[in-house]
Amino acid sequence: MEFPSNLKYSEEHEWVRVEGNKAYIGITEFAQSELGDIVFVELPEVGATLKQDEPFGSVESVKTVSELYAPVSGTVVEVNGELEDAPELVNSSSYDKAWMIVVELSDASELDKLMDAAKYEAMVKE
Repeated sequence: MEFPSNLKYSEEHEWVRVEGNKAYIGITEFAQSELGDIVFVELPEVGATLKQDEPFGSVESVKTVSELYAPVSGTVVEVNGELEDAPELVNSSSYDKAWMIVVELSDASELDKLMDAAKYEAMVKE
């Protein structure tokens, strides 16, 4: 299982990749493996305002529906429309093609509350 070191991780199993003042957000390889085959992804509209730790969408698998929680606050500036037609990308490419949303950060200091790869890996292996 991969834990890319260039990402930050939330306790709710979302990952964040920061590029300037934008944050790409998706769910971790661990999360998708626990959920099983993803069949539907519900994401917010461009322009939506997210607050850290609050729900922003959901993923539906053959087993269950799970809420997605915002690892950072900000405004959604891009949504990965590919996931609408190909939700299975979350299973096959959770860190690459299956990013879910891009958020313009409203408070970059919130990133300090997230885990680095080593801490996240330790958490999921407990």
